Amino acid sequence: MGRLQEYQVIGRHLPTESNPTPKLYRMRIFAPNEVVAKSRFWYFLMKLKKVKKANGEIVAMNQIAEKHPLKVKNFGIWIRYDSRSGTHNMYKEYREMSRCAAVESMYSDMAARHRSRFRSIHILRVVELEKTEDIKRPYIRQLTTKGLSFPLPHRIPRISTKKIFSATRPSTFA
Repeated sequence: MGRLQEYQVIGRHLPTESNPTPKLYRMRIFAPNEVVAKSRFWYFLMKLKKVKKANGEIVAMNQIAEKHPLKVKNFGIWIRYDSRSGTHNMYKEYREMSRCAAVESMYSDMAARHRSRFRSIHILRVVELEKTEDIKRPYIRQLTTKGLSFPLPHRIPRISTKKIFSATRPSTFA
């Protein structure tokens, strides 16, 4: 599987005589490609609204691009995941360049800390945190201080002992 992209999928129940204009459902889904995004859309729609792929249709599908891909941002992610003991809700914060990168970090973090797989994690909401006051976690808040610098404690100055001009021509047949 490749890197994740963000897709907006809009779908609905197929029109019938009793309901000629069914309600549209829109989801923002993180997936490696369009096929997986459509599959995840039907998975969630079946659980939420009892509409399955056999009696539904996808109206539109767009890939969402990041507005400012070179700016570092803070993201809050609400998830629901199944562990070995039960289902848990969780809120996590990440500092990344894009929403997709934050979600990828979340998946790897959840795999490392909680041994949860991609299939057992449901992303409920991803929000960019613009204000510093909105950041709840201290490990993300510490990175937002003004004039933050990282000390380089063990820098050894290199003393030039090498001659600039060599007395012998370099040999390339060594």
